[in-house]
Amino acid sequence: IATTLISMYAKCCLFSKAQELLENLHIQDVVSWNALIAGYIKQDHAHEAIRCFENMKKEGHVPNQVTFICILKACGLARDRCKGQQIHEEIERKGFLMMLEKEVNDNVVVLGTSLVDMYVKCGMLPKARKVLEELSFRDVVSWNALIAGYAEWEQGHEALNCFEQMQSEGISPNAV
Repeated sequence: IATTLISMYAKCCLFSKAQELLENLHIQDVVSWNALIAGYIKQDHAHEAIRCFENMKKEGHVPNQVTFICILKACGLARDRCKGQQIHEEIERKGFLMMLEKEVNDNVVVLGTSLVDMYVKCGMLPKARKVLEELSFRDVVSWNALIAGYAEWEQGHEALNCFEQMQSEGISPNAV
């Protein structure tokens, strides 16, 4: 119930209430921290989300894949290349992207796409492409993140190249 309340307070921009509730929990966990971090991001408070992430780690809580998905979004919103690269290194150290094909789950796919999206938003398109190409599993959503990034940064030729490469891998385009 407490995590749901933290999430509700954050969605209503009552961050001091959400933070107070989190601090007063007898047992804090990564899920309750994720609720606050996600709330900051939903309200476009990227720097506060990053600060919260750092506090969570200082308190001894270990980030999970959902935490990293959220914090990568914050890094992209804040255009914080340095923090984004640090997060990427931490994800690699934890092996969150090195899943065997049979172990691939939704969080692995979303995490990989979140990395691509973060690098795109930070204007690091070659790095975004390298990350995409190194993913053990790519789907239309991860390709769309890169294609949209090239289009946003006015690199239409590269966007078309990615579109063709995606199709050559047997991935069909969608409406996006």
